Amino acid sequence: MHRRKFLKNTLAMSTLLTLPLPVTNKLFAARLASDITDLSATDLSMAIKAKTVSCVEVMQAYLARIHRHNPVYNAIVSMVSDDELLLQAREADRALARNEYWGWMHGMPHAVKDLTPVRGMIYTEGSPLYANRIAGEDGAIVTRIRNQGAIFIGKTNTPEFGLGSQSYNPVFGTTGSAFNPALTAGGSSGGAACGLGTRMLPVADGGDMMGSLRNPAAYNNVIGFRPSTNVVMDEGDAGNRLLWTSGPMGRTTRDTIQLLQTLAINPSFGAWNPLNVRNVKIGWMGNLDGYLPMEEGIMDLCEDSLGTLTDAGAIVESIQPGFKPPEIWESWTTLRHHRRLNMLNYYEDPQTRDALKPELIWEIEQGLKLSEDDVERAQSIRVGWYAELDRLFSRYDYLVLPSAQVFPFSKHIHWPREISGQKMDTYHRWMEVVIPGSLGGIPVVNVPVGFDAQGRPMGMQIMGKFGDDKRVLEFALAYEQITDHLSVRPDRGA
Repeated sequence: MHRRKFLKNTLAMSTLLTLPLPVTNKLFAARLASDITDLSATDLSMAIKAKTVSCVEVMQAYLARIHRHNPVYNAIVSMVSDDELLLQAREADRALARNEYWGWMHGMPHAVKDLTPVRGMIYTEGSPLYANRIAGEDGAIVTRIRNQGAIFIGKTNTPEFGLGSQSYNPVFGTTGSAFNPALTAGGSSGGAACGLGTRMLPVADGGDMMGSLRNPAAYNNVIGFRPSTNVVMDEGDAGNRLLWTSGPMGRTTRDTIQLLQTLAINPSFGAWNPLNVRNVKIGWMGNLDGYLPMEEGIMDLCEDSLGTLTDAGAIVESIQPGFKPPEIWESWTTLRHHRRLNMLNYYEDPQTRDALKPELIWEIEQGLKLSEDDVERAQSIRVGWYAELDRLFSRYDYLVLPSAQVFPFSKHIHWPREISGQKMDTYHRWMEVVIPGSLGGIPVVNVPVGFDAQGRPMGMQIMGKFGDDKRVLEFALAYEQITDHLSVRPDRGA
Protein backbone atom coordinates (compact mmCIF):
# COMPACT_ATOMS: atom_id res chain seq x y z
CA MET A 1 0.00 0.00 0.00
CA HIS A 2 1.32 3.45 -0.93
CA ARG A 3 2.02 5.97 1.83
CA ARG A 4 1.45 9.70 1.55
CA LYS A 5 2.78 12.55 3.59
CA PHE A 6 0.52 13.49 6.48
CA LEU A 7 -1.36 16.65 5.52
CA LYS A 8 -2.77 19.34 7.78
CA ASN A 9 -6.10 20.92 6.99
CA THR A 10 -5.72 24.66 7.29
CA LEU A 11 -9.44 25.29 7.67
CA ALA A 12 -9.46 24.37 11.37
CA MET A 13 -12.80 22.62 11.10
CA SER A 14 -12.77 21.44 14.68
CA THR A 15 -12.72 25.05 15.82
CA LEU A 16 -15.62 25.90 13.53
CA LEU A 17 -17.74 23.11 14.96
CA THR A 18 -17.52 24.59 18.43
CA LEU A 19 -18.41 28.17 17.42
CA PRO A 20 -21.60 29.38 19.07
CA LEU A 21 -24.34 31.12 17.14
CA PRO A 22 -24.62 33.99 16.65
CA VAL A 23 -21.03 35.05 16.09
CA THR A 24 -19.73 38.56 15.69
CA ASN A 25 -19.78 40.58 12.49
CA LYS A 26 -16.07 41.23 13.00
CA LEU A 27 -15.29 37.52 12.80
CA PHE A 28 -17.19 37.09 9.57
CA ALA A 29 -15.79 40.26 8.06
CA ALA A 30 -12.37 38.67 8.51
CA ARG A 31 -13.45 35.31 7.03
CA LEU A 32 -15.78 36.46 4.26
CA ALA A 33 -14.60 35.25 0.87
CA SER A 34 -14.20 37.67 -2.01
CA ASP A 35 -16.95 35.73 -3.77
CA ILE A 36 -20.00 34.89 -1.69
CA THR A 37 -20.39 31.60 -3.55
CA ASP A 38 -16.99 30.47 -2.25
CA LEU A 39 -18.32 30.38 1.32
CA SER A 40 -19.25 26.99 2.70
CA ALA A 41 -22.94 26.61 3.46
CA THR A 42 -22.13 26.69 7.17
CA ASP A 43 -20.19 29.94 6.88
CA LEU A 44 -22.81 31.43 4.58
CA SER A 45 -25.53 30.63 7.09
CA MET A 46 -23.66 32.36 9.89
CA ALA A 47 -22.84 35.34 7.66
CA ILE A 48 -26.51 35.81 6.82
CA LYS A 49 -27.56 35.54 10.46
CA ALA A 50 -24.86 38.02 11.48
CA LYS A 51 -26.06 40.34 8.65
CA THR A 52 -22.55 40.46 7.21
CA VAL A 53 -24.17 39.73 3.86
CA SER A 54 -27.77 40.28 2.83
CA CYS A 55 -29.99 37.61 1.37
CA VAL A 56 -30.32 39.74 -1.76
CA GLU A 57 -26.54 39.83 -2.17
CA VAL A 58 -26.41 36.08 -1.73
CA MET A 59 -29.13 35.50 -4.30
CA GLN A 60 -27.53 37.88 -6.78
CA ALA A 61 -24.16 36.14 -6.41
CA TYR A 62 -25.62 32.69 -6.95
CA LEU A 63 -27.81 33.74 -9.87
CA ALA A 64 -24.81 35.33 -11.59
CA ARG A 65 -22.86 32.10 -11.12
CA ILE A 66 -25.73 29.93 -12.36
CA HIS A 67 -26.26 32.05 -15.47
CA ARG A 68 -22.55 31.81 -16.22
CA HIS A 69 -22.00 28.09 -15.65
CA ASN A 70 -25.29 26.23 -15.89
CA PRO A 71 -25.53 26.49 -19.69
CA VAL A 72 -22.28 24.50 -19.78
CA TYR A 73 -22.99 21.95 -17.05
CA ASN A 74 -26.80 21.63 -17.08
CA ALA A 75 -27.04 20.87 -13.37
CA ILE A 76 -30.04 23.03 -12.41
CA VAL A 77 -33.36 22.81 -14.28
CA SER A 78 -36.80 24.41 -14.04
CA MET A 79 -35.34 27.65 -12.68
CA VAL A 80 -37.64 30.17 -11.01
CA SER A 81 -37.37 33.67 -12.54
CA ASP A 82 -34.70 36.01 -11.21
CA ASP A 83 -37.30 38.64 -10.36
CA GLU A 84 -39.30 36.22 -8.22
CA LEU A 85 -36.21 34.92 -6.43
CA LEU A 86 -34.99 38.42 -5.65
CA LEU A 87 -38.42 39.30 -4.27
CA GLN A 88 -38.18 36.31 -1.93
CA ALA A 89 -34.64 37.29 -0.94
CA ARG A 90 -35.81 40.83 -0.08
CA GLU A 91 -38.56 39.39 2.11
CA ALA A 92 -35.95 37.25 3.87
CA ASP A 93 -33.93 40.40 4.57
CA ARG A 94 -37.00 42.21 5.87
CA ALA A 95 -37.69 39.28 8.18
CA LEU A 96 -34.17 39.54 9.61
CA ALA A 97 -34.68 43.27 10.11
CA ARG A 98 -37.76 42.35 12.19
CA ASN A 99 -35.59 39.87 14.15
CA GLU A 100 -37.41 36.95 12.53
CA TYR A 101 -34.93 34.16 11.88
CA TRP A 102 -36.33 31.23 9.92
CA GLY A 103 -33.53 28.72 10.44
CA TRP A 104 -29.96 27.94 9.39
CA MET A 105 -30.91 28.10 5.68
CA HIS A 106 -32.56 31.52 6.05
CA GLY A 107 -32.57 33.15 2.61
CA MET A 108 -30.16 30.61 1.12
CA PRO A 109 -30.83 29.39 -2.44
CA HIS A 110 -31.62 25.69 -2.75
CA ALA A 111 -32.51 23.38 -5.63
CA VAL A 112 -34.21 20.07 -4.86
CA LYS A 113 -33.54 16.92 -6.85
CA ASP A 114 -36.22 16.55 -9.52
CA LEU A 115 -37.57 13.34 -8.01
CA THR A 116 -39.15 15.38 -5.21
CA PRO A 117 -42.19 17.68 -5.48
CA VAL A 118 -41.98 21.35 -4.54
CA ARG A 119 -45.32 23.14 -4.35
CA GLY A 120 -45.95 25.25 -7.46
CA MET A 121 -42.83 24.06 -9.32
CA ILE A 122 -42.40 21.80 -12.34
CA TYR A 123 -41.97 18.19 -11.24
CA THR A 124 -40.86 15.96 -14.12
CA GLU A 125 -38.86 13.12 -12.54
CA GLY A 126 -36.89 13.35 -15.78
CA SER A 127 -39.76 11.74 -17.70
CA PRO A 128 -41.46 13.14 -20.81
CA LEU A 129 -44.70 11.84 -19.31
CA TYR A 130 -44.47 14.64 -16.72
CA ALA A 131 -42.65 17.35 -18.66
CA ASN A 132 -45.31 19.92 -17.75
CA ARG A 133 -46.54 18.63 -14.36
CA ILE A 134 -46.78 21.18 -11.56
CA ALA A 135 -46.50 19.85 -7.99
CA GLY A 136 -49.50 20.61 -5.80
CA GLU A 137 -47.68 20.16 -2.50
CA ASP A 138 -44.24 19.79 -0.97
CA GLY A 139 -42.57 16.44 -0.42
CA ALA A 140 -41.55 15.52 3.12
CA ILE A 141 -37.90 16.56 2.83
CA VAL A 142 -38.89 19.78 1.06
CA THR A 143 -41.08 20.67 4.03
CA ARG A 144 -38.12 20.16 6.38
CA ILE A 145 -35.85 22.29 4.20
CA ARG A 146 -38.49 25.00 3.82
CA ASN A 147 -38.89 25.08 7.59
CA GLN A 148 -35.22 26.09 7.83
CA GLY A 149 -35.78 29.15 5.63
CA ALA A 150 -34.42 28.08 2.23
CA ILE A 151 -35.52 29.74 -1.00
CA PHE A 152 -36.21 27.17 -3.72
CA ILE A 153 -34.64 28.35 -6.97
CA GLY A 154 -35.27 25.28 -9.16
CA LYS A 155 -34.55 21.58 -9.41
CA THR A 156 -31.39 19.52 -9.90
CA ASN A 157 -31.22 17.25 -12.92
CA THR A 158 -31.65 13.49 -12.61
CA PRO A 159 -32.04 10.50 -14.93
CA GLU A 160 -35.55 9.41 -15.85
CA PHE A 161 -37.28 8.21 -12.66
CA GLY A 162 -33.82 8.18 -11.06
CA LEU A 163 -32.76 5.05 -12.95
CA GLY A 164 -29.07 4.73 -13.70
CA SER A 165 -25.93 6.40 -12.43
CA GLN A 166 -25.76 8.79 -15.39
CA SER A 167 -27.89 11.95 -15.20
CA TYR A 168 -29.50 12.23 -18.63
CA ASN A 169 -33.15 12.41 -19.63
CA PRO A 170 -35.20 13.39 -22.70
CA VAL A 171 -36.68 16.44 -20.95
CA PHE A 172 -33.58 18.40 -19.94
CA GLY A 173 -30.61 16.53 -21.40
CA THR A 174 -27.38 15.46 -19.68
CA THR A 175 -25.44 16.89 -16.74
CA GLY A 176 -21.65 17.11 -16.96
CA SER A 177 -19.04 16.62 -14.24
CA ALA A 178 -17.91 19.77 -12.45
CA PHE A 179 -14.33 18.90 -13.46
CA ASN A 180 -15.07 18.24 -17.14
CA PRO A 181 -18.52 18.99 -18.58
CA ALA A 182 -17.87 16.50 -21.39
CA LEU A 183 -17.94 13.70 -18.80
CA THR A 184 -20.85 12.38 -16.78
CA ALA A 185 -21.67 13.84 -13.37
CA GLY A 186 -22.88 10.41 -12.25
CA GLY A 187 -26.34 9.87 -10.86
CA SER A 188 -28.98 9.80 -10.00
CA SER A 189 -28.06 12.89 -7.94
CA GLY A 190 -25.79 14.14 -10.71
CA GLY A 191 -27.30 17.61 -10.96
CA ALA A 192 -26.99 18.06 -7.20
CA ALA A 193 -23.34 16.99 -7.11
CA CYS A 194 -22.37 19.09 -10.12
CA GLY A 195 -24.20 22.09 -8.66
CA LEU A 196 -22.05 21.75 -5.55
CA GLY A 197 -18.79 21.16 -7.37
CA THR A 198 -19.30 24.23 -9.58
CA ARG A 199 -20.40 26.39 -6.61
CA MET A 200 -23.84 26.96 -8.11
CA LEU A 201 -25.42 25.62 -4.91
CA PRO A 202 -24.37 25.99 -1.25
CA VAL A 203 -25.63 22.52 -0.28
CA ALA A 204 -27.76 19.84 -1.97
CA ASP A 205 -30.12 16.96 -1.27
CA GLY A 206 -30.33 13.70 -3.13
CA GLY A 207 -31.48 10.11 -2.88
CA ASP A 208 -29.58 6.84 -2.91
CA MET A 209 -30.72 3.40 -3.92
CA MET A 210 -27.73 2.18 -5.88
CA GLY A 211 -25.01 4.69 -5.08
CA SER A 212 -26.93 7.78 -6.16
CA LEU A 213 -25.43 9.94 -3.40
CA ARG A 214 -22.00 8.30 -3.50
CA ASN A 215 -21.15 7.90 -7.19
CA PRO A 216 -21.98 11.52 -8.20
CA ALA A 217 -20.19 12.83 -5.11
CA ALA A 218 -17.08 10.94 -6.23
CA TYR A 219 -17.44 12.24 -9.80
CA ASN A 220 -17.66 15.87 -8.61
CA ASN A 221 -15.22 15.84 -5.66
CA VAL A 222 -17.80 16.56 -2.96
CA ILE A 223 -19.23 14.75 0.07
CA GLY A 224 -22.26 12.49 -0.32
CA PHE A 225 -23.85 10.69 2.60
CA ARG A 226 -26.28 7.78 2.49
CA PRO A 227 -27.79 7.58 6.02
CA SER A 228 -29.03 4.47 7.77
CA THR A 229 -32.40 3.91 6.15
CA ASN A 230 -34.43 4.95 9.21
CA VAL A 231 -32.74 8.32 9.78
CA VAL A 232 -34.42 10.40 7.08
CA MET A 233 -37.19 8.10 5.86
CA ASP A 234 -40.38 7.64 7.87
CA GLU A 235 -40.87 3.95 7.11
CA GLY A 236 -38.90 0.82 7.82
CA ASP A 237 -36.67 0.04 10.80
CA ALA A 238 -33.49 -1.82 11.68
CA GLY A 239 -35.08 -5.17 10.89
CA ASN A 240 -36.98 -4.07 7.77
CA ARG A 241 -34.64 -1.68 6.02
CA LEU A 242 -35.65 0.22 2.91
CA LEU A 243 -33.67 -0.23 -0.29
CA TRP A 244 -33.28 3.52 -0.71
CA THR A 245 -33.13 6.72 1.28
CA SER A 246 -32.88 10.46 0.83
CA GLY A 247 -29.74 12.12 2.13
CA PRO A 248 -27.46 15.17 2.07
CA MET A 249 -24.53 16.30 -0.03
CA GLY A 250 -22.09 19.11 0.68
CA ARG A 251 -18.85 20.75 -0.36
CA THR A 252 -17.58 19.94 3.12
CA THR A 253 -18.46 17.34 5.72
CA ARG A 254 -19.75 20.02 8.05
CA ASP A 255 -22.17 21.29 5.40
CA THR A 256 -23.35 17.71 4.85
CA ILE A 257 -23.94 17.33 8.59
CA GLN A 258 -25.92 20.58 8.70
CA LEU A 259 -28.29 19.38 5.99
CA LEU A 260 -28.57 15.91 7.53
CA GLN A 261 -29.81 17.48 10.75
CA THR A 262 -32.49 19.24 8.69
CA LEU A 263 -33.53 16.11 6.80
CA ALA A 264 -33.47 13.72 9.78
CA ILE A 265 -36.76 12.74 11.40
CA ASN A 266 -35.27 12.92 14.89
CA PRO A 267 -32.13 15.09 14.63
CA SER A 268 -30.83 14.42 18.16
CA PHE A 269 -27.17 13.82 17.30
CA GLY A 270 -25.56 16.03 19.96
CA ALA A 271 -22.23 17.78 19.42
CA TRP A 272 -20.12 16.84 16.40
CA ASN A 273 -16.35 16.48 16.68
CA PRO A 274 -13.72 15.06 14.32
CA LEU A 275 -12.86 11.51 15.31
CA ASN A 276 -9.43 10.74 16.69
CA VAL A 277 -8.34 8.22 14.06
CA ARG A 278 -5.44 6.82 16.07
CA ASN A 279 -5.92 3.06 16.47
CA VAL A 280 -9.21 3.16 14.54
CA LYS A 281 -9.49 -0.16 12.67
CA ILE A 282 -10.40 0.03 8.99
CA GLY A 283 -11.22 -2.99 6.85
CA TRP A 284 -10.22 -2.33 3.23
CA MET A 285 -12.21 -4.61 0.91
CA GLY A 286 -10.68 -3.31 -2.32
CA ASN A 287 -12.11 -5.08 -5.37
CA LEU A 288 -13.50 -8.01 -3.35
CA ASP A 289 -10.51 -10.22 -4.11
CA GLY A 290 -10.69 -9.59 -7.85
CA TYR A 291 -14.45 -10.12 -8.15
CA LEU A 292 -15.13 -6.47 -9.11
CA PRO A 293 -13.43 -5.21 -12.28
CA MET A 294 -11.86 -1.79 -11.67
CA GLU A 295 -10.54 0.80 -14.09
CA GLU A 296 -6.81 1.21 -13.67
CA GLY A 297 -5.87 3.88 -11.14
CA ILE A 298 -8.90 3.69 -8.84
CA MET A 299 -7.40 1.22 -6.39
CA ASP A 300 -4.15 3.21 -6.26
CA LEU A 301 -5.92 6.47 -5.37
CA CYS A 302 -7.92 4.77 -2.63
CA GLU A 303 -4.85 3.07 -1.20
CA ASP A 304 -2.91 6.34 -1.25
CA SER A 305 -5.61 7.96 0.87
CA LEU A 306 -5.73 4.96 3.19
CA GLY A 307 -1.97 5.36 3.55
CA THR A 308 -2.55 8.92 4.73
CA LEU A 309 -4.88 7.54 7.39
CA THR A 310 -2.25 5.01 8.40
CA ASP A 311 0.26 7.83 8.78
CA ALA A 312 -2.26 9.52 11.08
CA GLY A 313 -2.39 6.43 13.31
CA ALA A 314 -5.28 4.42 11.88
CA ILE A 315 -4.93 0.66 11.43
CA VAL A 316 -5.79 -0.41 7.87
CA GLU A 317 -6.11 -4.09 7.03
CA SER A 318 -7.02 -5.72 3.73
CA ILE A 319 -9.99 -8.00 4.33
CA GLN A 320 -12.66 -9.96 2.49
CA PRO A 321 -16.18 -10.63 3.76
CA GLY A 322 -17.16 -14.19 4.51
CA PHE A 323 -19.94 -13.98 1.96
CA LYS A 324 -20.18 -14.81 -1.74
CA PRO A 325 -20.38 -11.55 -3.75
CA PRO A 326 -22.67 -13.10 -6.42
CA GLU A 327 -25.25 -13.78 -3.72
CA ILE A 328 -25.19 -10.12 -2.69
CA TRP A 329 -25.83 -9.20 -6.33
CA GLU A 330 -28.59 -11.81 -6.64
CA SER A 331 -30.39 -10.55 -3.55
CA TRP A 332 -30.06 -6.93 -4.57
CA THR A 333 -31.25 -7.29 -8.16
CA THR A 334 -34.16 -9.52 -7.15
CA LEU A 335 -35.39 -7.03 -4.56
CA ARG A 336 -34.78 -4.10 -6.89
CA HIS A 337 -36.66 -5.70 -9.81
CA HIS A 338 -39.50 -6.68 -7.50
CA ARG A 339 -39.77 -3.09 -6.32
CA ARG A 340 -40.06 -1.90 -9.93
CA LEU A 341 -43.44 -3.60 -10.18
CA ASN A 342 -44.84 -0.51 -8.47
CA MET A 343 -44.48 1.08 -11.93
CA LEU A 344 -46.32 -1.73 -13.71
CA ASN A 345 -49.16 0.60 -14.71
CA TYR A 346 -46.77 2.53 -16.98
CA TYR A 347 -45.71 -0.71 -18.63
CA GLU A 348 -49.20 -2.06 -19.18
CA ASP A 349 -50.58 1.14 -20.71
CA PRO A 350 -49.56 1.32 -24.41
CA GLN A 351 -49.79 5.11 -24.30
CA THR A 352 -47.11 5.38 -21.62
CA ARG A 353 -44.95 2.33 -22.29
CA ASP A 354 -43.40 3.78 -25.43
CA ALA A 355 -42.26 6.81 -23.44
CA LEU A 356 -40.29 4.74 -20.90
CA LYS A 357 -36.53 4.34 -21.11
CA PRO A 358 -35.52 0.81 -22.17
CA GLU A 359 -33.79 0.14 -18.85
CA LEU A 360 -37.03 0.67 -16.93
CA ILE A 361 -38.94 -1.63 -19.26
CA TRP A 362 -36.25 -4.28 -18.75
CA GLU A 363 -36.41 -3.93 -14.96
CA ILE A 364 -40.19 -4.30 -14.91
CA GLU A 365 -39.98 -7.37 -17.15
CA GLN A 366 -37.37 -8.88 -14.83
CA GLY A 367 -39.73 -8.24 -11.93
CA LEU A 368 -42.58 -10.00 -13.71
CA LYS A 369 -40.45 -13.16 -13.96
CA LEU A 370 -39.95 -13.39 -10.20
CA SER A 371 -41.73 -15.96 -8.03
CA GLU A 372 -42.53 -15.65 -4.34
CA ASP A 373 -39.72 -18.13 -3.68
CA ASP A 374 -37.27 -15.85 -5.52
CA VAL A 375 -38.21 -12.90 -3.34
CA GLU A 376 -38.08 -14.97 -0.15
CA ARG A 377 -34.62 -16.26 -1.07
CA ALA A 378 -33.45 -12.69 -1.73
CA GLN A 379 -34.75 -11.59 1.68
CA SER A 380 -33.02 -14.55 3.33
CA ILE A 381 -29.71 -13.66 1.69
CA ARG A 382 -30.16 -10.07 2.83
CA VAL A 383 -30.67 -11.11 6.44
CA GLY A 384 -27.51 -13.21 6.17
CA TRP A 385 -25.65 -10.16 4.85
CA TYR A 386 -26.86 -8.15 7.87
CA ALA A 387 -25.32 -10.79 10.10
CA GLU A 388 -22.04 -10.78 8.17
CA LEU A 389 -21.85 -6.99 8.42
CA ASP A 390 -22.40 -7.22 12.17
CA ARG A 391 -19.56 -9.76 12.38
CA LEU A 392 -17.23 -7.51 10.40
CA PHE A 393 -18.12 -4.47 12.48
CA SER A 394 -17.33 -6.41 15.64
CA ARG A 395 -13.73 -6.49 14.35
CA TYR A 396 -13.48 -3.21 12.43
CA ASP A 397 -14.75 0.29 13.08
CA TYR A 398 -15.25 1.00 9.38
CA LEU A 399 -15.33 -0.91 6.10
CA VAL A 400 -14.06 0.72 2.92
CA LEU A 401 -14.67 0.24 -0.80
CA PRO A 402 -14.10 2.49 -3.83
CA SER A 403 -17.13 4.64 -4.70
CA ALA A 404 -17.15 3.57 -8.35
CA GLN A 405 -15.52 1.01 -10.63
CA VAL A 406 -14.79 3.50 -13.42
CA PHE A 407 -13.76 7.13 -13.57
CA PRO A 408 -16.22 9.65 -15.03
CA PHE A 409 -16.81 8.69 -18.67
CA SER A 410 -18.25 10.50 -21.70
CA LYS A 411 -21.67 11.92 -20.91
CA HIS A 412 -22.79 10.74 -24.36
CA ILE A 413 -22.45 7.11 -23.21
CA HIS A 414 -25.48 5.92 -21.26
CA TRP A 415 -23.46 3.37 -19.30
CA PRO A 416 -20.12 1.54 -19.62
CA ARG A 417 -20.39 -1.69 -21.61
CA GLU A 418 -17.18 -3.09 -20.15
CA ILE A 419 -14.60 -2.45 -17.45
CA SER A 420 -11.00 -3.61 -17.92
CA GLY A 421 -12.10 -5.98 -20.65
CA GLN A 422 -14.98 -7.50 -18.65
CA LYS A 423 -18.39 -6.99 -20.25
CA MET A 424 -21.22 -5.54 -18.16
CA ASP A 425 -24.32 -7.72 -18.51
CA THR A 426 -26.80 -5.13 -17.19
CA TYR A 427 -27.08 -1.34 -17.31
CA HIS A 428 -26.21 -1.12 -13.61
CA ARG A 429 -23.63 -3.92 -13.19
CA TRP A 430 -20.84 -1.32 -13.47
CA MET A 431 -21.95 0.09 -10.11
CA GLU A 432 -21.93 -3.24 -8.25
CA VAL A 433 -19.36 -1.82 -5.80
CA VAL A 434 -22.08 0.16 -4.01
CA ILE A 435 -24.32 -2.86 -3.38
CA PRO A 436 -22.75 -4.05 -0.07
CA GLY A 437 -23.70 -0.73 1.55
CA SER A 438 -27.09 -0.46 -0.14
CA LEU A 439 -28.17 -4.02 0.64
CA GLY A 440 -27.11 -3.53 4.26
CA GLY A 441 -29.02 -0.26 4.60
CA ILE A 442 -26.02 1.05 6.54
CA PRO A 443 -24.59 4.59 6.74
CA VAL A 444 -22.02 5.26 4.00
CA VAL A 445 -20.16 8.47 3.21
CA ASN A 446 -18.25 9.16 0.03
CA VAL A 447 -14.98 10.95 0.71
CA PRO A 448 -12.70 12.13 -2.11
CA VAL A 449 -9.41 10.37 -2.87
CA GLY A 450 -8.03 12.66 -5.56
CA PHE A 451 -7.67 12.66 -9.33
CA ASP A 452 -6.12 10.53 -12.05
CA ALA A 453 -3.66 11.82 -14.66
CA GLN A 454 -6.57 13.08 -16.78
CA GLY A 455 -7.94 15.13 -13.89
CA ARG A 456 -10.90 12.82 -13.30
CA PRO A 457 -12.05 12.70 -9.65
CA MET A 458 -12.71 9.59 -7.56
CA GLY A 459 -13.86 8.76 -4.05
CA MET A 460 -14.16 5.90 -1.61
CA GLN A 461 -17.02 4.68 0.57
CA ILE A 462 -16.60 4.75 4.35
CA MET A 463 -19.19 2.34 5.77
CA GLY A 464 -20.33 2.06 9.36
CA LYS A 465 -22.63 -0.18 11.34
CA PHE A 466 -26.38 0.40 11.02
CA GLY A 467 -27.29 3.36 13.22
CA ASP A 468 -23.71 4.65 13.54
CA ASP A 469 -24.38 7.63 11.27
CA LYS A 470 -22.79 10.16 13.58
CA ARG A 471 -19.62 8.12 13.93
CA VAL A 472 -19.29 7.73 10.17
CA LEU A 473 -19.56 11.48 9.65
CA GLU A 474 -17.18 12.23 12.49
CA PHE A 475 -14.68 10.00 10.72
CA ALA A 476 -15.27 12.06 7.55
CA LEU A 477 -14.59 15.24 9.55
CA ALA A 478 -11.24 13.81 10.63
CA TYR A 479 -10.45 12.62 7.11
CA GLU A 480 -11.12 16.10 5.78
CA GLN A 481 -8.60 17.52 8.25
CA ILE A 482 -5.77 15.22 7.18
CA THR A 483 -6.29 15.32 3.41
CA ASP A 484 -6.52 18.21 0.96
CA HIS A 485 -8.71 16.70 -1.78
CA LEU A 486 -11.73 18.95 -1.18
CA SER A 487 -9.62 22.06 -1.70
CA VAL A 488 -9.18 21.21 -5.39
CA ARG A 489 -11.49 23.26 -7.61
CA PRO A 490 -12.37 22.81 -11.28
CA ASP A 491 -9.97 24.69 -13.55
CA ARG A 492 -12.62 25.58 -16.12
CA GLY A 493 -13.71 28.87 -14.64
CA ALA A 494 -15.97 27.17 -12.15
